[in-house]
Amino acid sequence: MGGRKRPTLSQLEKRQRAKERAAGRQSSVREKHVGDIFPPDIKDESFLEELRKAKVITPYSLASKYNLRLSVAKQVLRELEKRGFLELVAASRYTRIYKVAS
Repeated sequence: MGGRKRPTLSQLEKRQRAKERAAGRQSSVREKHVGDIFPPDIKDESFLEELRKAKVITPYSLASKYNLRLSVAKQVLRELEKRGFLELVAASRYTRIYKVAS
């Protein structure tokens, strides 16, 4: 019913100064890196040659190899399938497995 006691203004000021000092130190230490949004060029011959070497291609394998987000990797694979470079081997609700079309 009662809940926690509210902090005083001086306590809030101390917390704010501590956060600012910590943020100043942390920003130069390490940056968070999620993954690129921009896919590799689908028409690039070196990219296609790398895909030809793989036995099977999944969205996860493409995303991890080229540092992409999974959604972007799925888009790239769908586009390559439309162009006839890849062929769908197996599909489930969560992932699709492709191979290079012969």
